[in-house]
Amino acid sequence: MASIFTKIITGEIPSYKVAETEDYLAFLDINPNAKGHTLCIPKKEVDKLFDLDEKSYHGLLEFSRQVAIAIEKAIPCKRVGLTVIGLEVPHAHVHLIPLNTMEDARFISKTTLDKEEFQLIADKIASYL
Repeated sequence: MASIFTKIITGEIPSYKVAETEDYLAFLDINPNAKGHTLCIPKKEVDKLFDLDEKSYHGLLEFSRQVAIAIEKAIPCKRVGLTVIGLEVPHAHVHLIPLNTMEDARFISKTTLDKEEFQLIADKIASYL
């Protein structure tokens, strides 16, 4: 059964895309810790990050690095944090979270945005790529 991320890749489920290559996709988390919270995924469906082959693993991290640099330019923050948890969706993914405090890295407090805000943020990040 295809993961929700695979359905986003195929367009079955809409998303706020930030960046896309032949092998990777970055889109805004719809339940963000902070404005600009972005998920980076390989298009190849693999459950766990460390199960990716070496080339895909390094490619995902480099792709994530490029997206993080764009986030830092687009979203006022002290830095962009990277975390990998992977329990909620069985598809390897990296969270890039704009951080101003340690609380922003915790998955307890969430930010609520409307569709227009999501799209403006996605467009702003994408403009730096």
